Amino acid sequence: MIRADLHVHTHYSVDSFMSPEKLVETCLKKGINCVAVADHGTTKGGRDVSKIAPFKVIICEEIMTPYGEVMGLFLQEDIPNKLSLDETIKRIREQGGLICIPHPFDRVRPSAFRNTAVLASIIDQVDIVEVFNARSLFPGIEKKAAELAHKYHKYKSAGTDAHSPLEIGYVHVEMDDFNTKEEYLDSLSKGKIYAKKSSPLIHIISSTARLTKHKK
Repeated sequence: MIRADLHVHTHYSVDSFMSPEKLVETCLKKGINCVAVADHGTTKGGRDVSKIAPFKVIICEEIMTPYGEVMGLFLQEDIPNKLSLDETIKRIREQGGLICIPHPFDRVRPSAFRNTAVLASIIDQVDIVEVFNARSLFPGIEKKAAELAHKYHKYKSAGTDAHSPLEIGYVHVEMDDFNTKEEYLDSLSKGKIYAKKSSPLIHIISSTARLTKHKK
């Protein structure tokens, strides 16, 4: 069995200072032995972590579309932000990737999918719904995401959405090891989610990182 955090970031995201080295070091200390690295607009973090981690790394990217972020999993190359939703999905599939909707219905994040009509229009092309995100602040969001996954028979994932070492360990999915994306989905379907919320104060770290990098 592995303990997987299926949504983390590195300093390649505009709102994170966490280096790939620090991410790996923290995971080892906290018993996380699989991560999905999903930086905003790039796969560089995932590729760097995969070179140094002594555990499994899924190379991902959170890609901004006009309606919200889509997460591509098992990618090899960057996919640009601000493409159309259909083009984003097409490019993920061209790489043989899986499609996840991260933190759906989050009322605070402008990056979250909240348009239910648009979401319904693409749901047949979605593989996974993130049903728990440790950074989502308001109650009820997880229930709504889980109901979406259940209604459309989608796989369920969870992650800390960690942008700092402090957040690692708050969420993990206990699941069987895997070697292919097909095995990953099968393992995910049988996995058990262990989760608790991060402190709302954790968002200060992301805001500080964003402001600091913007000034450079």
